[in-house]
Amino acid sequence: MTTNLTAIGLVTRDLAASLAFYRLLGVEVPEDAAGPHAEATLPSGLRLMWDTVDLVRSLDRSWEPPSGGVRVGLCFECADAAAVDDLYRTLTGAGHVGHLAPFDAPWGQRYASVRDPDGNGVDLFA
Repeated sequence: MTTNLTAIGLVTRDLAASLAFYRLLGVEVPEDAAGPHAEATLPSGLRLMWDTVDLVRSLDRSWEPPSGGVRVGLCFECADAAAVDDLYRTLTGAGHVGHLAPFDAPWGQRYASVRDPDGNGVDLFA
């Protein structure tokens, strides 16, 4: 059996806030996305999908949102070091939580990390 990762699904408490955050990252989420399910295809062909907590609970009444710590980390490549710094400032300036301010990582990349509205880690790198 061969499998192929074609999508990443996120469960969100506030779909509008989550979609606004990912739009700031440059994800082209359709303007008419209103939920309880939304998705966008990234330039790589990978799909990013969102479901509301209420939708997931309606499908599985025993489901509870995970708690404690970061549950997933998404990494977005930027054009260059300056773009990492600019995007970090844009996101934190819009009120999103900065986790690691931009820094030059020992592995040779410019790196930063923010949290999306649900606390998921979103790394920026070049």
